[in-house]
Amino acid sequence: MAKPGKTGIARIIAATGYSWNGLRAALKYEAAFRQELLLLVILVPAALWLGDNGIERALLIGSLLLVLMVELLNSAVEAVVDRIGHEHHMLAGRAKDIGSAAVFVALVNSAVIWLLILFE
Repeated sequence: MAKPGKTGIARIIAATGYSWNGLRAALKYEAAFRQELLLLVILVPAALWLGDNGIERALLIGSLLLVLMVELLNSAVEAVVDRIGHEHHMLAGRAKDIGSAAVFVALVNSAVIWLLILFE
C-alpha cells in the first residue's frame, strides 16, 4: 500500500523545498556547519587550482562536501535527541558522541585526501 502524499514532479518540488529548509536551518542554528561551509568556500577554488586532473579535483572537493553531509546528519541526530529531552541519558549521550565521531572521521578523511594529493 502506497503512502498518501505528493507524487511525481510535485514530490520532487516539495522535497527540494524541505532540503532548502534544512540548509537554512543548519546555517542559522549550527555554528560547526557555518565553519565547515566557510572552509568549503575557501578550499574549493584551491582544489580547482591544485588538482592536476578531474579525478583529483573531484576527490578534493568531494571530501569537503562529505564533511558537510556528515555534519548535517550529526545536527539532525542532535536535534532529535534534544527534542526527546535535555536530561542526561546514556543512550542520548552515546548518539551525540557517535555523530560527533562521524564528523571527526569525515574531517580526517578530507585531510588525508588533501595531504595525499598535495604531497604526491
